[in-house]
Amino acid sequence: MTDNLHIVFVGAGAIGTSMGNILAGKESLDVTLLSIESDVVESINSAHFNHKYFPGVPLYKALKATTDNNILRTADIVFLAIPSVVTVSFVLKNQGLLKPETILVNLAKGFADEGMTIAESLMKNVDFPVCSMKGPTFARELMNNIPTSFTLATVNEKLYPYFNGIFEDTCIFIDYSSDVRGVELLSILKNIYAIVMGIVDAQFNSPNLRFLVFTRAFSEIKNIMMKFGGDKDTIFNYCGIGDFSLTSLNDLSRNRTLGLLIGKGFFTPNISDKVVLEGKIATGVFYEELQRMNIPEEEYPIIAELNKVFRDNYDVSAFVSRLLKVFHP
Repeated sequence: MTDNLHIVFVGAGAIGTSMGNILAGKESLDVTLLSIESDVVESINSAHFNHKYFPGVPLYKALKATTDNNILRTADIVFLAIPSVVTVSFVLKNQGLLKPETILVNLAKGFADEGMTIAESLMKNVDFPVCSMKGPTFARELMNNIPTSFTLATVNEKLYPYFNGIFEDTCIFIDYSSDVRGVELLSILKNIYAIVMGIVDAQFNSPNLRFLVFTRAFSEIKNIMMKFGGDKDTIFNYCGIGDFSLTSLNDLSRNRTLGLLIGKGFFTPNISDKVVLEGKIATGVFYEELQRMNIPEEEYPIIAELNKVFRDNYDVSAFVSRLLKVFHP
């Protein structure tokens, strides 16, 4: 089923390189990374290293890289591993290069437009089969061939066995969901609550408090996802409880790190100019939409309080006590 498949990863950053390298280890797959970074392409092709993102970590010699978008003409599957703000526009610009049956797999996290997630926008605007893959995955772990899980979301259940064959005999394990919107929403929401867990842990090194807040955050994530059209059961997939736990409780997480900085008093507004902080952006997006829907803040107290943190003159030392008063008035 998977013999002689041509796979293209758009983006040769951390996740594109790590996933691409895993699949390049299978002789039945032909894997190429498409990148705008010529130095990265050169290092992959000539030295079999991605010196920029994984210095010192050798890559499979079968893994290739290119800056030429024409590689898309060969693709049976295209994994989209570029920033969320350019994912949809990239596909729309280059769709003429793709075969009609090419499968698009979105790895980016974020909204597109009109309240749609990236995968939903792709499904609306192009005729290619569209999937989403999200899960508790740090690229560094994947690069080290550590068993790693994803949820594959697609409305076409016939693709389940197809992707089973692709990831068979690799360290990547997948579960499935037809709830594309819910899977995509969870990948955005978990970054918000990772910031919160970082603030809590920065101020109180307390397992009791950590999991008090974690439990309330998990519940709030589920409720918000459902208000935005996701299926309540999706939160129990790898993309839900697994990804939220990974992102909120491990210091490799950028958004948890932002929370730690806030909690310790080191946060400055211009920090987002230096590092991608999906959770900070998502907090404002969800808060404004919940307000527009006239949903009372009592139903999303954590997002409401975190939104205040990003305003001027917030006393972050009172963050936890304010949450507790809302949780248990």
